[in-house]
Parts: sequence; C-alpha cells; structure tokens
Amino acid sequence: MPNKRSATKPTWIEEERLIAQGYRLVAGIDEVGRGPLAGPVVAAAVVLDPAVDLPWYDDLNDSKLLSPTKRERLAPLITNGAIAVGIGAAESDEIDAIGIAPATRAAMTRAVANLPVRPDHLLIDAVPLSEPGLPFRHLVRGDFFCRSIAAASIVAKVARDSRMITEDATYPGYGFAKHKGYPSP
Repeated sequence: MPNKRSATKPTWIEEERLIAQGYRLVAGIDEVGRGPLAGPVVAAAVVLDPAVDLPWYDDLNDSKLLSPTKRERLAPLITNGAIAVGIGAAESDEIDAIGIAPATRAAMTRAVANLPVRPDHLLIDAVPLSEPGLPFRHLVRGDFFCRSIAAASIVAKVARDSRMITEDATYPGYGFAKHKGYPSP
C-alpha cells in the first residue's frame, strides 16, 4: 500500500474478489463523526455495481481527500446510481450513554438495516461488525483503496454535514455550519 494517501485512488479489487467468490451484493460501509465534540456519528452502507461503468466512479475517494463541493456533487450521483444506499446514525445521547465505539457499530448496523436490499457481504472501513450477521471484512483505511467504502464515506459525510448545518440554525452561535462539531477555537 502506498505511503501517501493521495498517491492512489480506490479500485474494485476487493469487490471483484468477493464477486468471484460468488457474492452478488457487496456493501461498503464507513462512518463519520467519531472525532467531533457535537452531533451524531453517521454511517452509510453502499452497494455499487462494478460491472456498470459510471463516469463518476473514477472520482470516488476517501471523503477527507475531497472538497466539500466535490462531495456534495458526488453524493446524489452515488445515491441515484448505486444498487442500494442505507444511512444510520447514533445520536449524541446514545454516544454519551454507551461510548463512541459501540455507537459507531450501532450506526453501521442501522445503515445496513436501512439498505433496501440485503447484501451478501460487507466491506467495512476499519471496524469489525458482526451485528448484522453477514460475512464481512474490515479493512484499515478501506475508504482509501476500496470504491464501495469510499462511496459510503462520501454519503455519510454529506449526510452528517447537512445535519450539522441544520443544527446550526437550531443552535445559533456554536458555528456548526462552519466546523460541523469538530474541535475548533
């Protein structure tokens, strides 16, 4: 794996390996919101079709490496072009009650449950996730080299950012629209 995150783009290698093993619907899963001091942790599960050559597939990347404008352009393309998309969240009170790691798994499990189809296998960014009862593989930095996880990272990031912009109107003065709840001066 390259040392620099920007040196490469996500590919279909992981998805195609699973499809060759007989899995038809492979969902990529990622979350955002583990580092902020305010707001929910949001996860997305995305099932893409590597056999269909959509022009925006080449633009997929870890959401942290994309500008907000590019993420906002890609999110509806992913949502409309994917086989399936599911989003799940764990609110701040749940995070406070059970901790960030269990809340992250809960958000991911909800994202899988909210898919309109049941995937055969999960590719998850970093977090082992047995709760949905499906075969899975967790990949450290999966959003960096796996297209379905990268797509999930974009959908989750745009959904959470949108939520924090809404929260900014509800709770003026905190600057949520600007910093999205991440630590800032």
